[in-house]
Amino acid sequence: MTYLKYGLILILLHAGLNGSAQSTTESEVKQHIERFFEAFHNKDSAALKNLVNEDLLLQTMGKDREGLSRIRTDEFNQFLISIVSIPDSLNFKEEILSYEIKVDGPMANAWTPYTFWINEKISHCGVNSFQLFNDGSSWKIIYLADTRRREDCD
Repeated sequence: MTYLKYGLILILLHAGLNGSAQSTTESEVKQHIERFFEAFHNKDSAALKNLVNEDLLLQTMGKDREGLSRIRTDEFNQFLISIVSIPDSLNFKEEILSYEIKVDGPMANAWTPYTFWINEKISHCGVNSFQLFNDGSSWKIIYLADTRRREDCD
């Protein structure tokens, strides 16, 4: 009976350590995304470049003026140009509402619903889907897809 009790304790300890490692990794991914948004809000193109893979794929999904669903792919350099060219008089903020993070080894995915504010008014809302890769030294965002809509944003 003693062996069974010690065996059960070892199993529980091992499970707890694995759960702790997973939550630490998820926390690292969340912090990486938070740094991305900090750089985004500060219009810091150098910091943004350090947080993403050089081949980052950016895609936006939403409805066009005719109401048809479309996908738009953007070049990361164009994204950077558009961010740094935002006038200082324009106050913008992408508010992340929650994080759902999944990790498997060097790959992570984060699902982050958001509300985008311009001059303290809701512009649009949707969900970001971040795909990240860890090369052994750091996480990098390799794919960022988002949806955008103007309805049901409250």
